[in-house]
Amino acid sequence: MTPTGRIAILRAPRSAIVNTHRARVPEPGQVRVKLEGCGVCGSNLPVWEGRPWFVYPRDAGSPGHEGWGRVDLVGDAVDTLRAGERVAVLSYHAFADYDIAAASHLVRLPPALDGQPFPGEALGCAMNIFRRSGIESGQTVAIVGVGFIGALLVGLATRAGARVIAISRRSFALEMARRMGAHGTIPLESNSVVVGAVRELTGQQGCERVIEATGLQDPLDLASELVAERGRLVIAGYHQDGLRHVNMQLWNWRGIDVVNAHERDPKIYVEGIRAAVDAVARGELDPSPLYTDRFTLEELPHAFARLQQRDGYFMKALLAYE
Repeated sequence: MTPTGRIAILRAPRSAIVNTHRARVPEPGQVRVKLEGCGVCGSNLPVWEGRPWFVYPRDAGSPGHEGWGRVDLVGDAVDTLRAGERVAVLSYHAFADYDIAAASHLVRLPPALDGQPFPGEALGCAMNIFRRSGIESGQTVAIVGVGFIGALLVGLATRAGARVIAISRRSFALEMARRMGAHGTIPLESNSVVVGAVRELTGQQGCERVIEATGLQDPLDLASELVAERGRLVIAGYHQDGLRHVNMQLWNWRGIDVVNAHERDPKIYVEGIRAAVDAVARGELDPSPLYTDRFTLEELPHAFARLQQRDGYFMKALLAYE
């Protein structure tokens, strides 16, 4: 029998309902996953809030894309996965009990991760950003914005032997950055104050690597100011809310490299998820302190509210289905 499950539908800005649906049968090359949960991504927030270019109601289950769970049914021509195996899944309708994805978009979770939530797409993004950043031992790295991704990057850069300066508006985020290994933290009160502090910490040279992880104009301006000559500015924030202005004169004069660390190739997404699985399983990366808030599927509006406010002890919201 085809199972039934819940699925969330964003029917209008700031409005979600949960319906019951019959899970689809996977086509050849596809796998159906009984999801255990899904992360709530910052990139989901504009869809929740509403923008003129979005059409509602959204597809059922979207824009959830950070799901994990167990293989429920494999389609024809799939011989790499079996029912019951626990996986992280790159899919796009994961605000639901069931979702379907290509078999090549699933990453098996080892026994070492049993019982742990694993929002694979988000963790994979952090691994891919880190790879694109080209961080090396001995470098000074500034991370502007310490949300979930920024905190993970603090941990990855520190483990690589870099000296990490974390910059955030929130005191809890700075506390978390120190927990993840940051060598120094600076409150983001004004750009000029931060620039002065970083210059003092680096002997007026700036940072070899600067990662902007907020997706906002003002921190992007700040990040540009912090890059040393011949350094690298990495754009990790989600800049899909309108046009941005950049200081090309500064970029050009300092001769910096600018890297857009967002990927579009699903194969690279999956490579990042696989790297994250290995890193967490080996104990090289511990995201568990960053999972600060958990909600049921029916509480999805509350999860978005927490994501909007980002107050108190918030880093990452997860939906738990079981």
